[in-house]
Amino acid sequence: MKTPLKPVKPRRISDQVFDQLKELIVRGQLKPGEQLMPERELAETLGVSRTTVRDAISKLVVMRYLEHRQGQGTFVRKPTLTNGNLLAEAMRFEDATLKDLLEFRKGLECNAAAVAAHRAMDDDIDMLRKTIQDMERAYENGDLGTEADVSFHMAISFASRNPVQIHVMKHFYDYLFYSIRANLTELYKDQGQFDRLLTQHRDVFNAIRAHDPDEAHRAMDRHIQSVIDFLLDHDVNI
Repeated sequence: MKTPLKPVKPRRISDQVFDQLKELIVRGQLKPGEQLMPERELAETLGVSRTTVRDAISKLVVMRYLEHRQGQGTFVRKPTLTNGNLLAEAMRFEDATLKDLLEFRKGLECNAAAVAAHRAMDDDIDMLRKTIQDMERAYENGDLGTEADVSFHMAISFASRNPVQIHVMKHFYDYLFYSIRANLTELYKDQGQFDRLLTQHRDVFNAIRAHDPDEAHRAMDRHIQSVIDFLLDHDVNI
């Protein structure tokens, strides 16, 4: 019996450039509204032609990760309630609430944390550590730290090595942290709660670093339930 193998095709260089830029955007290392360096500089940095860079950028524009602004350059697109966000559609047409969204988050992220504890590599651990440091620094500077929080949870998704998980989480955080950010402001302004959030993030990080899936699952569950309880206790409309 013949094994149904297919010839291996080399990946186009523009696809590799696309993947690098997309990952930087999804991880939050290139932030919404941030300007991309000019094509010439990107080409020199990546060691490819400007045509290759242009092809990758065009694909990212079509997929609505980037946008061209006449006379200004290319920028990371800011998430909105439109653009086909599947969670925004659910919220709009199914009468879903923020509480529904957070309950869904439990199943999604507890599983992601457990899988990440199995699969996380050194670069994943380094990224998680950096996002926690960014949260600490943001709070010391009087910022809310929501972007660092986004990056932390996206880093867990990347550590799961599951492309479906990454795609769904990207839609989730576009909606949760940018479209309904006003509802979460009180959570991040409360110093006691912020200290608890940092501790909870560290607990998740430590469990993933220790490659302990059960504890990673429990730590993420405690974290998300804490957010739900806080919003309910403070009469936030969820």
